[in-house]
Amino acid sequence: MIFSPRWNRMVFMIHVTTSVAWIGAVACFLALAIVGYTSRHQQVVQAAYISMDLITWFVILPLSLASPVSGIVQGLGTAWGLLRHYWVAVKLFITIPSCVLLLLHMAPTSRLAAASVEGALDDQGAASLRMQIIGDSAAAVFVLLIVTALSVYKPKGLTAAGAAAKARLRDTPRWINVLRWVAIVAGVVFLVAHLSGHGLHAHE
Repeated sequence: MIFSPRWNRMVFMIHVTTSVAWIGAVACFLALAIVGYTSRHQQVVQAAYISMDLITWFVILPLSLASPVSGIVQGLGTAWGLLRHYWVAVKLFITIPSCVLLLLHMAPTSRLAAASVEGALDDQGAASLRMQIIGDSAAAVFVLLIVTALSVYKPKGLTAAGAAAKARLRDTPRWINVLRWVAIVAGVVFLVAHLSGHGLHAHE
């Protein structure tokens, strides 16, 4: 393990909390999308789409960034790694595209909120977008549930990279591994020092 047990527990808590909250936020978004599409009361529809826009920007977006970032930190800080085990690699390759799709759907959600205020939801383009958002958010809930199931059950299986890393670790002297991490930490400290303006050039 790279990080201390206390640090790993904290990162794990952040990852679990943000991941579960992400699912809940998307489920709320789906419920509002259904209400906005099916309700015949203008005020209810308007409130639904405005709420969807707010949830997207202030709840779903932060959670969709915090969850994968904390997961990546946890993977790097523990023996799980990022590409050593199939279940971790699958989680990574599912979550990253999901975040990208979320970013692509933020602008359409804002457009629907604006259209609801302007009374332009009956346009053909807005009508198809309203239905599309329901389908996309339902698919998002399904994908996030799959990711959660992978985290809970952790199916066994090492990737080729994981098996090779395990073999190298077993055959490599311990002092080589220690020296490797010392070099990595030194490189990170050097990079941070220069980016913060405290490197060698800061004294010139």
